[in-house]
Order: sequence, then C-alpha cells, then structure tokens
Amino acid sequence: MKLKRLFSALAAGAALTALCATAQAREYSVSTVLSDAFPWGQAAQKWADLVNERSAGRITLRVYPNAQLVAGDQTKEFSAMRSGLIDMAVGSTINWSPQVPELNLFSLPFLMKSDADLDAITQGEAGKLAFAAIEQRGIVPLAWGENGFRQLSNSARPVRSPADMAGLKIRVVGSPLFQDTFTALGANPTQMSWADAKPALTTGAVDGQENPLSVFDVARVDQVGQKYLTLWDYMADPLVFAVNQRVWKGLPEEDRELLRQAAIDAGKWEIELSRGAQAQRLADVRERGVEVIELSDAERAAFVEATASVQEKWAPRIGDALMDAARKAVAQP
Repeated sequence: MKLKRLFSALAAGAALTALCATAQAREYSVSTVLSDAFPWGQAAQKWADLVNERSAGRITLRVYPNAQLVAGDQTKEFSAMRSGLIDMAVGSTINWSPQVPELNLFSLPFLMKSDADLDAITQGEAGKLAFAAIEQRGIVPLAWGENGFRQLSNSARPVRSPADMAGLKIRVVGSPLFQDTFTALGANPTQMSWADAKPALTTGAVDGQENPLSVFDVARVDQVGQKYLTLWDYMADPLVFAVNQRVWKGLPEEDRELLRQAAIDAGKWEIELSRGAQAQRLADVRERGVEVIELSDAERAAFVEATASVQEKWAPRIGDALMDAARKAVAQP
C-alpha cells in the first residue's frame, strides 16, 4: 500500500513538473509581410533567434511571413495585432499608417534625403513621438528596423522628371498619401497588395511599381518587364518591432526587457545588413540589364517641387509636434 502511495506521489509530482514546464514555456506569433529571403523577414527571424537563445528556449517566437496571418492583406496587420489575433509583428510604418496617421510622416515625399536623415528622425524626438502614437493605439513598439528607401521602376521609359511619369500606371500600397503623391506627379496610381503586384506587372495591367532596392532585387522584379529603375530616394520605409499590449502586460518585467533588447539588437543588425548590401544589389541589377537612372540634384529638385503640395496637405494630419521634430532633425548638419 505504501509502495502504491509512493508511485502515486511520484506520478503526481511528475505531472506537476510537466505542467509547470508547459506554463513556463511560451510561444507567440510574429507577423511579417516578407519572407526571410528579404532583410525584412530576416529581421523577424533574427529577433526570434535571439529571444530563443537568451531565454534558453523558454520563449518561442514563431514567425509567419508573407502576411499569412491576415490572408495576404498587410494593411490589416496592425488591427489584427491590436485585437489579439497576432501577438507580435515586425511591421512597416506604411502598412500601419491607416490606423496610426502619425506614421504617414515617413511616407511624405522627399522629406528625407539620406540614411543620416532617417536615423536623425527615428533615433530622436520624432521617433519617440511616433512610438508614443503607436502605443496610444494599443500596441507596444520596441525597436526600429528598416525596409529601405523606395525607388521607382517601370517598363515604359526612363524617368528623370515628373513629365516622364505622365500617364504611367504605378502600383502603390493601400495608402491615400501614395495616391496623392503619384497623382501630383502626373501618374496613374493603382492600389493593390504585393501579392497581386507581380501578376499585374507581368500582364501589363500596371506599368511600374515603387519599392526598396532589396525588394526589386530579391523578388526579381526585372523579370516582369521592369527595365528602368530610377534611384530617387523619395521616401523611407522604417520597420517597427512591436507587441500586443495585453501580451506585453502579461509578461514579467525580465521577459519584457529580454524581448525589447533582442528587438533592438535585431533591428540594428538588420539595418546594417540592409545598408551594407545596397552597392552589390545595384551592381547585380545592372548586370541583369536594368537601366539605372541616377538623378542629379536639379532633377531631384523638380520632383520635390512637384510634390510640395502633398506635404502641405498631409502635415496637419500628422501633427505639428511630430512634423516640427522631424523637420528639425533633417535640418541638422
């Protein structure tokens, strides 16, 4: 009888140990729009790897690429994370701007000219204000990553001036700001998801698209008739590592710090990776026969002038404090 009670006690103890282990080991979903073939997807995977390593396997971040948690519609990612359908994400300020209007700051045409301008914004007062705006909508932002400055490609002709864009059908993301920008330049903007973009480029339903050089290169956009690539750095596309607020509040402080620091480290790693690969990507694109157009200062100034009204229209929606902080940041020598 005593032996039976001993076995029962041991079994109960083993069950409790297993239950505690299960309770301690947690898995969370992480959404991204692109796979780990791209720096964006690599940023999410790096975050997951660092968290797994630093928590000794106690916390698992499972990355779901290609916006699969929102059926391919990247503009729904923020809402899905806010509602709890997604635990975490490495998302784009463009895709989140419909729910966080302040993030339209980064999509303003020709606000920034360089990586230095972008860093001055994200790492300064403007970056803090942008993070505060995200947090007010129920999401906790942890760190910045980068999808890169966006360039223009098309199948019709070299683009060196706004006049060259007249009538071009350009695929854009689902943001009214992009519609306004390309309309101001005389183009015909057509909103569609990235999943639909390549088929549309293949059939000629649209003439061109705009994306960072990494996307143009890895996705082999040149294979769908995009023979002309204009380097105009008209806007940057920062990424944000973020967590659902309810998930965040349910974590002990040490796990919050672990997640945050891993996100910061993954973001820095991915930014260096992305920027370091630019020269080689450009060489590879040229080698594949793409005509690369690099604008002179005067040519770029013509685009700046043509889109000035867009900045004026959207600045009030972004907010005076954020606009002032961003403009001061890019004005610094």
